[in-house]
Amino acid sequence: MNESAAALPSGPSGEAESSAADRAAQIAQLRDAVLEKLNYSVGKDRNAASDRDWFIAVALATRDRIVNDWMRSVRAAYQENRRRVYYLSLEFLIGRLLMDSLTNLGLVEPMRAALAGLDIDLDKLRQVEPDAALGNGGLGRLAACFMESMATLSIAAHGYGIRYDHGLFRQTISDGWQHEYPEDWLDFGNPWEFPRPEVAYNIGFGGVVDTTPRDQDAPPRIWRPSETVVAVAYDTPVVGWRGAQEHNFVNTLRLWSARAPDPLRLDVFNQGDYVGALADRVHAESISKILYPSDSTPAGQELRLRQEYFFASASLQDLIRRHLKQHGDIETLADHVAIQLNDTHPAIGVAEMMRLLVDIYALDWDRAWTITQATFSYTNHTLLPEALETWPAPLMERLLPRHMQIIYLINARHLDKLRGVGMDDPGKLSALSLIDEHSGRHVRMGHLAFLGSHKVNGVSALHSELVKETVFRDLHEIFPDRIVNKTNGVTFRRWLFEANPHLTRLLAETIGRDFFDDPMALQALEPLATDLDFQARYAAARQANKAALAGLIADRLLIKVDPTALFDVQIKRIHEYKRQLLNILQTIALYNEIRAHPMRDFVPRVKIFAGKAAASYHMAKLIIKLANDVARVVNNDPTVRDMLKVVFLPNYNVSLAEAIIPAADLSEQISTAGMEASGTGNMKMALNGALTIGTLDGANVEIKERVGDDNIFIFGLTAEEVAARRAHGNDARETIARSPMLREVLESIQDGAFSQDDRHRYAPLVDMLTYHDYFLVTADFDAYCAMQAQVARRWRDRKSWQRSAILNTARTGWFSSDRTIAEYAEDIWKVPVRPS
Repeated sequence: MNESAAALPSGPSGEAESSAADRAAQIAQLRDAVLEKLNYSVGKDRNAASDRDWFIAVALATRDRIVNDWMRSVRAAYQENRRRVYYLSLEFLIGRLLMDSLTNLGLVEPMRAALAGLDIDLDKLRQVEPDAALGNGGLGRLAACFMESMATLSIAAHGYGIRYDHGLFRQTISDGWQHEYPEDWLDFGNPWEFPRPEVAYNIGFGGVVDTTPRDQDAPPRIWRPSETVVAVAYDTPVVGWRGAQEHNFVNTLRLWSARAPDPLRLDVFNQGDYVGALADRVHAESISKILYPSDSTPAGQELRLRQEYFFASASLQDLIRRHLKQHGDIETLADHVAIQLNDTHPAIGVAEMMRLLVDIYALDWDRAWTITQATFSYTNHTLLPEALETWPAPLMERLLPRHMQIIYLINARHLDKLRGVGMDDPGKLSALSLIDEHSGRHVRMGHLAFLGSHKVNGVSALHSELVKETVFRDLHEIFPDRIVNKTNGVTFRRWLFEANPHLTRLLAETIGRDFFDDPMALQALEPLATDLDFQARYAAARQANKAALAGLIADRLLIKVDPTALFDVQIKRIHEYKRQLLNILQTIALYNEIRAHPMRDFVPRVKIFAGKAAASYHMAKLIIKLANDVARVVNNDPTVRDMLKVVFLPNYNVSLAEAIIPAADLSEQISTAGMEASGTGNMKMALNGALTIGTLDGANVEIKERVGDDNIFIFGLTAEEVAARRAHGNDARETIARSPMLREVLESIQDGAFSQDDRHRYAPLVDMLTYHDYFLVTADFDAYCAMQAQVARRWRDRKSWQRSAILNTARTGWFSSDRTIAEYAEDIWKVPVRPS
């Protein structure tokens, strides 16, 4: 992959048109800038500098090329009186930024040449940069894509999140088991960010709420927190495509770090209790210490809620300050501000906005509620109950007492309105309430986000319809115009230009450079799908990526795989609904078939898995262990003759995805229908020429519509059939009895064929599949295996496969995050965009 980065055209921003003299001058300037940063910012002589020193110098020199446009963008937003978009997300999976920034500035090749003159390899430096693992998967990666697209489309925007010290855990695999360690992305500093210690806000927790007489000078409620944490800002400029051009924007990602008001208790320290003196500081800073602490304990659950309120409150205080500085009137907030809640994590922001407007700025309740609803909009990302957050009411009453009062009042007025129009069914009112009274009182954060927003969107056509029919069915009946659809997209700059320069160069040479700015221009490839010469060149570009991935697998796992084999890829968070287990069961079935028929000519296949399981998710961890146990058995069985290899690549992150996605032949998108909101990995792999095998779930439905039925492998139950099947229970004994192949696979697992050191290791997994197969793995198994056989037949017809791969690339331009953001801008935020 590294050497392929040189394969990009001479510069997406048009360096090729510049004169040789101008280019030489630019290279010299970059070289001088890097050396200056190395000397005066890093404090190293070039002869003593390490690769990390050089990386920091290059990053700082690149950042300098962004700052002027960043300042210009800030001034333009003020001068043009633009409506600002604020994107609140608990996750921003931004990954490495060096190549991202250089690509968007059009400086990849000039910087490469500048460093070559110093005997430094740019591609080596890009590997030195740590991944900013500030997200768990698609949600966080989508937020990063959206930030880049908002800058590309010149939308004045701020992203708000948390500057986690360690982010998502670093995953290692030992004896097949996942182990979690702190991610160390900040150990050597972050050259992209600007600390803003002067931008700090007090965030309260606990305490009491005093009631005061209502007069002109005093609010009716005064919250007196018992604990205060300080939120301190760190800003990272986000440059869009062709960021150096005059009309383009550089936006801000502002992340909050938690600090105690005092670094230590000096009185306690002087008494000799050195650990106790730091207790308040440790307690406060735990808020921004790690992404998604386990919430399996009461303390972990409280920390999660503290994180969500901490960043929501700091962000709202910050944007209100900015609004008042420019406009001076809190009453006009909704005219100039649009706030997007990325899933339910920031939903407490609705109650916090009401607290600020009513308690701090003394607006009456009705006016405050009107402003709140007009300002907020909410993106729902899941139909899973555990992800659609609820918080125990006693926890919220203790931690956020004023907010709980506000939520109770929002709910009371909401239910009073429903009763006022004749709704008196207790069951219906209970379903519409913000408070879930079953199994102890809980606050429904999805309901709060829904009621507090003027628009609620799903992230694929199917998902948006299911949102109306399931989690928000009752609310949708009351507010039928509130839910809209905004199908997700991905940034082509990162997932094609950067991740796959071999293919990018081929496309530019063949159809011209229009697709750099307009992904729909990829449709010009369609007439070439059956051209044998182009097919060969397209296949060669993909083969280079596969060879690079084979090398990476050999380096990291000491497993040799054939780069000409079918690369069958499933990379995503490990979860039962995503059904990595279905893939593993089919892998075992294929393994059994290869051993049973040694004379048959099988298609060589490499099964590639990657993904992390939540630290407290035992079943997901057991699935990882099974994948590794199957890999150990299959890869060491000489009777397989390299017809099948299984690999699990540890510590899946953005950088690893950039290596895997361009090399994927088959994209596994096999979630239980009706459970995946959208998916974006499916879009990235289809764009890079992988054919999808999947259920009619999430954005698979729209990918199928775009690429055509002949260029995708769809199998399994539909969302409607899943619901009908579940209505009759989840006992799968009859299903297993009807499938000899499935029965053989489960028996081999049950009998310890893959766990001879512990023959009962997978008994819970087999029992779950047999008696409580909620995710319908067994129901879809035979259909999945049949479709995998069809995949193998298609793979043998190389011309047909290449035609379908090319058409996948040609027809997926619509899945650009620029298109998605343009739709948000027009339909939800009401802000203008400039064409990319």
